[in-house]
Amino acid sequence: MTELSALSAVPVGSRDGVLRFYFGPMDCGKSTLALQMNYNHRRQGRRGLVLTKHDRSGGPQVTSRIGLGSEAIEVVDDLDLVALVREHERVDYVICDEACFYTVAQIEQLADLTDHFGVDVYAFGLASDFRSQMFPAAQRLFELADEISRLQVEVLCWCGRPGRLNARVVGDRLVRTGEQVMIGDTGDAPVRYQVLCRRHHRAGDLGAAG
Repeated sequence: MTELSALSAVPVGSRDGVLRFYFGPMDCGKSTLALQMNYNHRRQGRRGLVLTKHDRSGGPQVTSRIGLGSEAIEVVDDLDLVALVREHERVDYVICDEACFYTVAQIEQLADLTDHFGVDVYAFGLASDFRSQMFPAAQRLFELADEISRLQVEVLCWCGRPGRLNARVVGDRLVRTGEQVMIGDTGDAPVRYQVLCRRHHRAGDLGAAG
């Protein structure tokens, strides 16, 4: 009996793949969960790929702010994700960190992996940018995903309300113009990001810490 490759046509009666999207603001544990999920699947003998784009480390890896990390494949705009999986003998699942930065075409490719080849896809990312507008890739994931989950690790605004939106801060001011993707962090870099509740994001109020 010939062993099926990752991209063999899925036989009738075999398990279906699933496309899941996990979203939330910064600091809610998206990358941590991605790393934990990869560990759990590998422990059960499943084979998978870990992908990322614009990780905070600046390298081809998934890192979390609590210190966990793993090597990953860097997703560039012209990377065909179906062709990438085809290069491997067997792929049961794909972990996609920072999926909000992928192209819309790549989100379609993730759906193809699930629908036509039974590959489980677990995507993690922000829903909206610093202007509180959805990333195109995130919007497409909302439209296509079989399951959508807001991560429940509580992130608070400076006022104590739930943090929902990511503000871009330059100097000590919240800005609402500029490129949609600009990599920064939550420290004292020239460009940084701060999680705010809806009220204070709309008001541009960074609190005393801003």
